[in-house]
Amino acid sequence: PTSAQVSVVPHSGRFCYTLDNNLLTTEQRQFYEDNGYLLIKKLVSDEDIERFRKEFTRICKREVKPPGVMIMKDESLRSQFGQSEKVVNKVQDFQEDEELFRYCTLPEVLKYVECFTGPNIMAMHTMLINKLPDSDQQTFLHPMHQDLHYFPFRPASRIVCAWTAMEKAHQDNGCLVVQPGTHKTTLKPHGYPELEGKTNKLFHGLLEEDEKIPKVHLVMEKGDTVFFHPLLVHGSGINRTSGFRKSISCHFASSDCHYIDVKNTTQEHLEKELEEMVRRKYNAISVELKDIWHFRARLVQGERINL
Repeated sequence: PTSAQVSVVPHSGRFCYTLDNNLLTTEQRQFYEDNGYLLIKKLVSDEDIERFRKEFTRICKREVKPPGVMIMKDESLRSQFGQSEKVVNKVQDFQEDEELFRYCTLPEVLKYVECFTGPNIMAMHTMLINKLPDSDQQTFLHPMHQDLHYFPFRPASRIVCAWTAMEKAHQDNGCLVVQPGTHKTTLKPHGYPELEGKTNKLFHGLLEEDEKIPKVHLVMEKGDTVFFHPLLVHGSGINRTSGFRKSISCHFASSDCHYIDVKNTTQEHLEKELEEMVRRKYNAISVELKDIWHFRARLVQGERINL
C-alpha cells in the first residue's frame, strides 16, 4: 500500500492494533488483534539472507567494524574459537552497517510494517541473533519477556517487531515461543532470572510469569517473518543442536511516537543499567536514555517527526 492508502487512525471499533490498508486480509488483521503476532511465509529471499550471513561473519572476524555496533559474546569460548561466529551470540545496533541495515529497508518487509506503524517509519532497534549450541548451561535461553520493557517511547500499538528466520527454526534449536493474547495486558516488572549468574547482560525476563497462559512454539522456515506487538510475552528456548540458529530482526516505530520519562516506573532500573553500559563503552561522562535511542534510531520511510 502507498502511504496515502494507510490511515494513521485505527479502524473505529473493530481493529486496535492494525491500520486500514489494502494489504492485510480481514482474517490476518483479526488474527493479530486476537494473538498479537502474524507470521508471513517466505517473505525474505534466500539471496538476501545469504548476504546478511556473510556480513555477520565479516563483523565477527573484525573485517568490518560498524560504528555503534554491540557484539555480544560468550567469553568462555574465546580461547577455544578466537574471533569467530562460534563465540558471538548477538550483533546489536547494526544501524550504521549498510549491508545489514538493508534488512530494515526491504520493500517486502516495510509494506507489512506500514500496516502497524503508518507511513512514517523509524528503525529503532536492530539485532542479528546467532543462538549458540547450549544444551547444558542455558546461557542463551532468553526468558519470557515483553520488548516494551526496553523502549522509552509510546504508544505501544504503533511499534512492531519484524523477526526473520535465517534458517529453519524449531523447538530443538530454540525457536521463538509466544503467549498469544498477552499483547492486551500491561507492561509487567522485569529483571534477571535466577539462573546462577549465567544470564547474559540485559537478558531481562518477567519476574512473575503466568504459567496458565498457553505457549506456542513458532516453527519457521528460512525467510519466514513474524511481526509482533511489543507487549506480547515471548522468549526463546535452548539450542540443543550442534548448529547455530540465526535470525535477523528490527523493531520499527512510527516517527509520530514520543519519548517518555521512565523514572519511577518498572523500567527505571533498566535505564540505569543501559546508561552505565554506554558510559563505560564510550568513556562518556554523562548520557541519557533518550540520547541512546536518538543514536540508534534511523528513518527508513516517510518523515522523521518525534523520534
